[in-house]
Amino acid sequence: MRILILSDIHANLEALETCMEFAKDKYDRAVCLGDLVGYGPDPNAVVERARAATNVLIRGNHDKACSGVTDGSDFNLLARLATAWTRQQLTAENTSFLRSLPQGPLLQEGFQLAHGSPEDEDEYIFGPGEAHPVLHKVTLQITLFGHTHRQGGFAMHRYGRFQTIRIPPSEDGLVHTLALKEGARYLINPGSTGQPRDGDWRAAFAILDQDHRQVEYYRIGYNLAFTQTKMMQAGLPQPLIRRLELGR
Repeated sequence: MRILILSDIHANLEALETCMEFAKDKYDRAVCLGDLVGYGPDPNAVVERARAATNVLIRGNHDKACSGVTDGSDFNLLARLATAWTRQQLTAENTSFLRSLPQGPLLQEGFQLAHGSPEDEDEYIFGPGEAHPVLHKVTLQITLFGHTHRQGGFAMHRYGRFQTIRIPPSEDGLVHTLALKEGARYLINPGSTGQPRDGDWRAAFAILDQDHRQVEYYRIGYNLAFTQTKMMQAGLPQPLIRRLELGR
């Protein structure tokens, strides 16, 4: 079984469509780790596309804020402005769908889905300080997580050896393949599909190949300028438009 992993799409339709087209015929099932909306210009189209294209979705913090589950008061000013705009754009049906998304961690066959940490859906796992205690506690070999918008992850091997999974720069397409070792536990971040913040502006996703016991990481360029134009036309904050091209 090959599982397509999307996360942090953030209403970026061009990035989502480009990933889906590139991944076509490469996977059997698809999951999304949350944050379908927020920041980007196409919240309704992204919700509808992701809903149709994926088998399992969980909620992210922006999904909660934009649908009214939370008030977004803990967001910075730019995120709050984008949240207010998104709330005005979402249809009643899509708002209801976002409200209904389950909270992670969500158990699947052989792995679990989380938006942030499996201990707290809103908690960031940026580095060893956050990842190390989580890997000591989880019992499943594979936890898929997002929220940080950084492709890569962490591993705890036998005898307690800790590893930060770093993705080397590469051309568009498959950028790294991680072999899953027997006896190790993994936190796997596919990266952000629509709002990368690891210094690479390109859309990110991953594929978990359960038969071959590996994770494939991908980066794909998309029509960034078109997305930025739509954001400008929508009146979204200029810093949010600019940061897309910086991957920050």
